[in-house]
Amino acid sequence: MQLGVNVPNFGPGTDPGVLREWARIVEGLGFDLLMVSDHVAVTPDVSARYPAPFYEPFTTLSWLAGITTRVRLGTTVLVMPYRHPLLVARMATDLDQLSGGRLVLGVGVGWARQEFDALGVPFTARGRLTDEHLVALRKAWHEERHERTAPIPLWVGGNSEAGIRRAIRFGDAWHPLRGTLPWMRSVVTSRTLPAFAPRIALRLTDAPVSGPERLAGTGTLEQVREDLDELRRLGADAVVLDPYHGDPEETRRPHEAWRALTSVATHWKTSS
Repeated sequence: MQLGVNVPNFGPGTDPGVLREWARIVEGLGFDLLMVSDHVAVTPDVSARYPAPFYEPFTTLSWLAGITTRVRLGTTVLVMPYRHPLLVARMATDLDQLSGGRLVLGVGVGWARQEFDALGVPFTARGRLTDEHLVALRKAWHEERHERTAPIPLWVGGNSEAGIRRAIRFGDAWHPLRGTLPWMRSVVTSRTLPAFAPRIALRLTDAPVSGPERLAGTGTLEQVREDLDELRRLGADAVVLDPYHGDPEETRRPHEAWRALTSVATHWKTSS
């Protein structure tokens, strides 16, 4: 099972120097994936959670491809209705080629109504548009498959029933975001999924965290290790750790996330 990191590509503490250091640490600690998020227009609903500067994912990953050598690069998740699917197909193909075949394209339907309005995309049609764009994306990739040595993995995000069905229909993996272990277990054991690659929280605490609403990846280091072991037993091909907890001021203190990632990486190597 591979381990990845969702790197904040936004917020008041994020700049090219910080992003470069994130890449150095993620690759240096031996993580397998470095993934970033997607927003195009930082409207008020987006800014409340993910304020500017917000570095566009394809641009950011292309730059990071040049300063890394091994780590896979990906989106968690690209909002499919925001861009023409042929543009996504071209940008993804180019980035995959320029990075030496390291791209993982995670996609989703999006949630920010004001951002949809700003981009002139109908919010209520986002599910249908995502399905249509995924059909077009797959078709474009099929037609230009001679340009790649291997297909780009397509992870389909979504915690809803529609999102799970979309992953089964279009994806190479289901990519749920920040769920509980019992819920993910119930889905994995009751469906025939293409593969399983969740993004989970990473919040280390001194005392154990209990209760049915505990998110996977939250608690003591031992609890996080047990969560990762359980996800591996459930057949996860990859797990992406998300050390951002919703306060933009966290981006000014990246060392806290780096310490947590160092602890997990060290213990994961020991137990693997």
